[in-house]
Formats: sequence, C-alpha cells, structure tokens
Amino acid sequence: MIDMNKIATAFLHRFEPEPAHELAITAMALGLTPKAPKDDPRLSVQCLGLHFPNPIGLAAGFDKNARAVRPLTRMGFGHVEAGTVTPRPQPGNPQPRLFRLPEDGAIINRMGFNGCGIDRFCRNLARLHRPQPNGRLRGPLAPLGANIGINKTGADPLKDYPELVARVRPYADYITINLSSPNTPGLRDLQSAEFLTQLLDAVNKRNAERPPLLIKLAPDMANAAYAPILEAAINGGAQGLILTNTTIARPDSLTSPHAHESGGLSGRPLTSRAREVLQHVSAINKGRLTLISAGGIETGRDILDRIRLGASMVQLYTSFILEGASILPRLKAELLQSMRDDGFNSLEEAFGVDRP
Repeated sequence: MIDMNKIATAFLHRFEPEPAHELAITAMALGLTPKAPKDDPRLSVQCLGLHFPNPIGLAAGFDKNARAVRPLTRMGFGHVEAGTVTPRPQPGNPQPRLFRLPEDGAIINRMGFNGCGIDRFCRNLARLHRPQPNGRLRGPLAPLGANIGINKTGADPLKDYPELVARVRPYADYITINLSSPNTPGLRDLQSAEFLTQLLDAVNKRNAERPPLLIKLAPDMANAAYAPILEAAINGGAQGLILTNTTIARPDSLTSPHAHESGGLSGRPLTSRAREVLQHVSAINKGRLTLISAGGIETGRDILDRIRLGASMVQLYTSFILEGASILPRLKAELLQSMRDDGFNSLEEAFGVDRP
C-alpha cells in the first residue's frame, strides 16, 4: 500500500528547509492532512487538570503563528504547542537559519523567534473557537499550548511575559514560558531561581486566573542548577516543566556538513542529555510538577522510557520533520507494544516506575 505521508515528506525534503516548512504549514492550514483514527484508551494521559488522548505532543517551533493547530491535532498529536509568540512581530535572524542533518537525525535552527506577534497570533487562536452552524465550538481535537517569549530588542520580561499570559489565556489549555531558546540574546540568562521568582510573582499579580503554566528549560545547565529553579517554579505556582529545549553543544559524533552551524541542535544527538536531565529533575521533583520530556524521541520505546522516568508526556519536533506524519501511527503502535512487553495496561501504571 502506498504511504502518501511518506511521499509528501520526500517531496517536501526536495526543498530547502524553511520554504519546505512554510509549504507544509500552508498545506495543513488548507486541510490537506490525514485524519488519524481514534486513539487507544490505554494511551490516554491525565495531567495538568486536562485529558490528553495520547502522550505525544508537538513541540513549539513548528506552528509558530498558530496557523495549523486543528489540522495538527486531527493528524493525531495528543497536544500541540503553538509559538513561540512575542509581543511584537519580528523577522527573526537572517536566512539561512534552518538546517536538516539527516545523517545525524538532527536539525539546527537559529530562527530567532520569527513570528507574527501576539495580536495576529490571538486572532488565529480565536478562529479555533468560532461556533459551527450547529452551535458547537470547533476547537482543536486535543489540548492546545501557547508558548510565549520576548522580542530581541526592546524587551521588558517582567512586563512582557505577564501581558502575554493575559493575552493567550482565553484560548490556551496551558501556557509555556520559554526561557531557554539559544537564539534570542540574553534569554537563557533568565534561567535562575531569583528571576523566576520575580517573574511568576508578576504573572500571578497580572493574572488572577490562568491556565496551567509551564517553564521550558535548556539542557545546557549544570545538573545542580535545576533544583533551585524547580523549587522557585513550585513556590511561584507553576504547574510543570518542559525538559528540554535545543542544545548549543556539538557532539563529536555529528557527521553532517551542517554540524558546525550556529544555533540550537535538536534530535537524536540530544537523546542522552535529555534523558539525563529528566532523570535528575524527576528525582528531585518527586511528582510535584508535571514533567514533559523533549529531545531525541524517535521510537515508542523512547516514549515509554521517558514515562517510566517520570515524564507525563513527550514532545516531538525533529523526528516529525524528518519522518513526517507517518511517525505518529508508528510511535503509537510501538508504544503499545512496549507497554505489553513491560506488562503495563496503561501509561499510568508505567509512570515513574524508574524514577530514582
């Protein structure tokens, strides 16, 4: 049987990465996406006060402007995180700024939070909730996350982040504060317990009510740096952490001619560090915050291993771009088989069994 998803991915990979990405988003926005069958109930996840049909989310960075949220959930993702969105539109860094490293199962990007800005982003989200002729709300088919960040110039983080939360809170099921992109100067300097305490206080004062709030962290900090940030997140009323963003490290194993491009490296080379950070943070978290693991997820076994370590869900980016939509049914089938192999009837049974 011909796999149209694989054909579509091969076609897109004939183009340079950024035009291919734009073509894919446009096609999805037009509804040219496959519809996934209903998920096996054994794959469902309850966390953040929400129901997720499966644990496989799409990381921020793919649908920056929230143009294709509903088609992406229709494709079979358990949640979709749109953004990163900034207060004002900005073009991002000069092109070329996106590089496939297929030999390494990786991508390097230095996009620089290019995007439409919060006004248009919210208009796009509002369209998701327009009533249908029968009076029902369309909405996405799975929870929607909104990932928020700051502009490259003229930023005031203690004002910008609270205001961004206020803008997206009517539309998002959860909100992620991005403090970890390596492509906005000075952003990673905000990854400290001291700043996070101030930031969450400002967010809470501006937003008496809001959806669950998550903090996205980098993999490049020393292990000891995560504990104070974790405690600040808990004390400030955050509900979760996303571990991890891209890395600025360049492993010696990379073989692609693009290996030394600047920017954030994602995909297979991040697998070991992503697992290490999850294991370390999970041990000190002890189930207090929801953890979402990202970095080098390529198989169903990878997903189950992260859940066994204490992640409630995972997020994809690189493997989805390199393999296309066909990765989702494969991952779900492999995850169910891994669960059977390990004797689990649900993901809840597997959660945290390998946590230190």
